[in-house]
Amino acid sequence: MSNDMNNDVVLACENLYKNYHEGPQDLPVIKGVQLAVKRGERIAIVGTSGSGKSTLLNLLGGLDAPDSGRVLLAGQDYAGLSEQKRGDLRNRSLGFVYQFHHLLQEFSALENVCMPLLIRGTSVAQAEQRARDMLGRVGLADRAEHKPSELSGGERQRVAIARALVPQPDCVLLDEPTGNLDSQTADAIHQLMIELNTELKTCFVVVTHDQQLAESMDQLYRLQDGVLTRD
Repeated sequence: MSNDMNNDVVLACENLYKNYHEGPQDLPVIKGVQLAVKRGERIAIVGTSGSGKSTLLNLLGGLDAPDSGRVLLAGQDYAGLSEQKRGDLRNRSLGFVYQFHHLLQEFSALENVCMPLLIRGTSVAQAEQRARDMLGRVGLADRAEHKPSELSGGERQRVAIARALVPQPDCVLLDEPTGNLDSQTADAIHQLMIELNTELKTCFVVVTHDQQLAESMDQLYRLQDGVLTRD
């Protein structure tokens, strides 16, 4: 992949390697992974537990550094950026959704969704307006003032998705987003992702065990023994 990379490519990795150091020996987890995610694309990555899926997602999100190879977000190589610039780039271009929603318990749903905008310097009034709009899109307009402890598991996950999407990032990384949900709520989350993808042209990279979710994506990749192949 050359530097004049296709402008449609939002997130890419080139020849990515990652080892875990266990005692005297290195345990290879990611081996020579290549991936290019284009604007508006929906990609699923499947694989058995321990195959390195979450590690790969952390590398793509710049939360962990590879041993070799590089990751580019919006054409910028993470390795060439200071910690602050990397954080700014992530805040502008990436959203994250985890299996466990990681909402701040002492804040309302609305306040949780406002957080990425406030960190970015958006005014409180504008952040609240955009957060209310996004909560409406995920079907939670009437739950904005509730704290996470007052919401169901599915509602908490929808708040987490609203929080990831409210800055209108180019790409959202999702790690087992439906792993703790019943099938009906999981179906609603699938549908929501498809709608937001169509409407906002956000690309999604989803690590999942959920076969139905994986097969509803545009492309399906399998990670096995650290090697990524297109299914």
